[in-house]
Amino acid sequence: MPRYAAFLRGVSPMNAKMPELKAAFESAGFTDVRTLLSSGNVAFTARAASEIALERRAEAAMLERLGQAFLTFVRPMDALRELLESDPYRSFRLGPEAKRIVTFLRAKPASTLKLPIERDGARILVIKGREVFGAYLPSPKGPVFMALIEKTFGKDVTTRTWDTVGKVARA
Repeated sequence: MPRYAAFLRGVSPMNAKMPELKAAFESAGFTDVRTLLSSGNVAFTARAASEIALERRAEAAMLERLGQAFLTFVRPMDALRELLESDPYRSFRLGPEAKRIVTFLRAKPASTLKLPIERDGARILVIKGREVFGAYLPSPKGPVFMALIEKTFGKDVTTRTWDTVGKVARA
């Protein structure tokens, strides 16, 4: 059976306990469930199904078990590993202090965006399918990259660091 990753929007240790989140995914019929980094990253095994169907099952199970559902973005682990191997940052000159981020979308964005898009040191560099690759330099202004992402794509997205995506893909 295929292995998948679910990236949940808005999860933190303050609003979802990882053992309860794991139990919710298991109640949806998923197996070999692992939560990672206490921030809404879940690896699981399931029968092959569309990502949309898996997202709906996970959200329904969270609502039932946790009393709330978090917006869920499912990707096959194989697709995440291919993404990591392709390294979309390779063609950009990013210093070692730059934070690389991946934003997950439910649908492909409009192809009319002219890239890169920059705001306060945060940049959207490239879009591949339903993933947006950006980078930013930490600043006293706080998470300026989220303001840029939300202005460009709305709030129905979730973002992870490049390193987190790598950790999830190995789970």
